[in-house]
Amino acid sequence: MVKFVTSFLRDESGASAAEYALILAIVGSGIAVAAFGLGDAIKTGMNNAELCIESPPTSETDPCGA
Repeated sequence: MVKFVTSFLRDESGASAAEYALILAIVGSGIAVAAFGLGDAIKTGMNNAELCIESPPTSETDPCGA
């Protein structure tokens, strides 16, 4: 085990194409998940704004705020 670790630490070869593809897949899927979450948040905010514009708040407890 010690021999494996020392050889791993001494290995200075660059990343192969498969490793770059794996990194790209992980980063790409993270970006996709974030985009879907952000899209839903923006959609909800825009719908709430539309509702507040169509029927302005009538009291301080109104969800649209005063």
